[in-house]
Amino acid sequence: MLFRNKKRYVVHTLGDPVLREVARPVGVITPELRLLAEKMIEVVKAFEGVGLAAPQVGESVRMVVLNLPMESMSDIPSAGEKLLLPEMPLVVVNPEIISSSPETECRDEGCLSLPDVWAPVERPSRVFFRAMTLDGKPVECECGGLLGRCIQHELDHLDGKLFVDRVEPVELGKVERELRQLQRYGEKHHFHRIKVK
Repeated sequence: MLFRNKKRYVVHTLGDPVLREVARPVGVITPELRLLAEKMIEVVKAFEGVGLAAPQVGESVRMVVLNLPMESMSDIPSAGEKLLLPEMPLVVVNPEIISSSPETECRDEGCLSLPDVWAPVERPSRVFFRAMTLDGKPVECECGGLLGRCIQHELDHLDGKLFVDRVEPVELGKVERELRQLQRYGEKHHFHRIKVK
């Protein structure tokens, strides 16, 4: 008889207090932080996500992993898309948005911490982004397209915000029932799991 080891991956969901905390800055890159980064890469790939913030795996530190496919590059790509998309998955610490464009775009967003909830969110079209890799390499670039949106979404997580906090009331009403159910489940269980073959 053949037994397969199925690994479980966990993402913390709406209702878990860790998602509403302001994450603390990363000081020294420790072996533990590198292990957390490896875990985050495994999780974002297992859930087929494009980004993941450390609070989503229960660690309130300012670290995110970006995992966008090359196919997500804009027709007229930003410098950041050209620079960063070939590096995916990319783990960065202490990311910050220095400036954002006055132009905005409204697009549907989802989140691993709010499974099966999608709603339109208006965000700046482009952001100037600064962070550091785990190897201490600085990253500074203008990011647009899905990458720019993903960066804004993940940085919201580091400040204790979820994308639904930015959704207009009329649109929020359309997903209110799902949010209430997730909130109740999250307050009780704090996470959801998937098994990977």
